Amino acid sequence: MVAADDAGRTSDIAGKLGVEPGMVVQELGWDNDVDEAVRDAVEEKAGDDLLDEDADDVVDLVLLWWRDGDGDLVDALISAIGSLADNGVIWVFTPKTGRRGHVEPSEIAEAAPTAGLSQTSNISVSEDWVGSRLVAPKAAKPRR
Repeated sequence: MVAADDAGRTSDIAGKLGVEPGMVVQELGWDNDVDEAVRDAVEEKAGDDLLDEDADDVVDLVLLWWRDGDGDLVDALISAIGSLADNGVIWVFTPKTGRRGHVEPSEIAEAAPTAGLSQTSNISVSEDWVGSRLVAPKAAKPRR
């Protein structure tokens, strides 16, 4: 059972991630260690289930759960960009320092620009996970 304080904090996380009703959200890197409360909060705020990695819809937001040993982060980011809407956001969730699978912040800071993204902020999303917000720089986006 989730305590009232935890429930309030969890439901607020979707707002901190910028999730709005009607947004299309894709989740990549799911495994049994992800924070289900974060996933639930995002689904509740968006009003629909999270899309999995097989979806080919245009998405407003990508949740990328990433751990040390998951492969090449640049490749994962480039794949995530492929389905991202023009003003879309990628949140890279990594285990916090001292947790199994921890990723050094410098790895994200180096991978983001290589993939054509800018890191704009970091937040604690749960007891075990931290999130890094990545966006495509406005100047780098092609005009339509």
